[in-house]
Amino acid sequence: MKTVKLFSLLLLWGAIASVTSCKPTTDSSSELPAAVEDNFNFIVANDLGRNGYYDQKIIAEQMGETAGKIGIEFVAAAGDVHHFEGVASVNDPLWMTNYELIYSHPELMLDWYPVLGNHEYRGNTQAVLDYSGVSRRWCMPARYYDKTFEVGDSSSLKVVFIDTAPLIDKYHKESEESYRDVAAQDMQAQLHWIDSVLNNSHETWKVVIGHHPVYAQTSKDEIERENLQERLDPLLRKYNVDMYIAGHIHNFQHIEMPGSPVDYVVNSSASLSRKVSPIEGTQYCSPETGFSVVSASDKDLTLYMLDKNGHVLHTVTRTR
Repeated sequence: MKTVKLFSLLLLWGAIASVTSCKPTTDSSSELPAAVEDNFNFIVANDLGRNGYYDQKIIAEQMGETAGKIGIEFVAAAGDVHHFEGVASVNDPLWMTNYELIYSHPELMLDWYPVLGNHEYRGNTQAVLDYSGVSRRWCMPARYYDKTFEVGDSSSLKVVFIDTAPLIDKYHKESEESYRDVAAQDMQAQLHWIDSVLNNSHETWKVVIGHHPVYAQTSKDEIERENLQERLDPLLRKYNVDMYIAGHIHNFQHIEMPGSPVDYVVNSSASLSRKVSPIEGTQYCSPETGFSVVSASDKDLTLYMLDKNGHVLHTVTRTR
């Protein structure tokens, strides 16, 4: 009888533990598979700007080594390249200490496609766009834009880069104090644009990248997720977007929601991370710092979450 009670208690403890902790789904020492080298690859990095401190320099070097090993086409910078008050101008020294001198690996001297994060909105956001005229690799044609790429022999990839802060009410309310030009942005115009781009997208794979997550475990204001669930998520679901990739929360999360065809990914900070725990739909989460590699082929689209040593922690895979 005691044995049965003990076994029941162990089962109960295991069930509780499974929803209160995040565990790796792969061996934390695993490497990217060799087959990735034959695919169309790009890196996703965000929440970078710590002037090289914490894990930023280590991760920057690892990004370069990974890029050299597998070959990448570009880097998607998913916001908050500059903590904490954005930049003042295209000549702000933070461009050197947060970006140019940190991401100096030869394999990272290619196109970077950025989006604005909330910290960029605390400074001069126009300077972030205008830096495209200063740096060869900083390619930001607008606050939101899209790119189409050929993949494999018969497939294509659509990546839609969006500006999430103007889609969230709290930034409009705080625009006079902290987020200076959020109020000047037309929320409905961007949502109409996203709808139009996705409606006209016939690519094999569709990925949307923004700074703020639609679903995530975090202590940050719930209104952030609620607004995006109301305004953005219906478009992601309507057009069967494969992955929505965000940052902002400073940890790794992979969430699947009932009834949604979308894989919701939170990419960890490339400098300083935070703790995390599971919520409804959590498939994986980790407080490790790092970055992600997105790899596309004719048959599948896979996102690899990598820690600061380049080890694969978790994979998100879509197949056709």
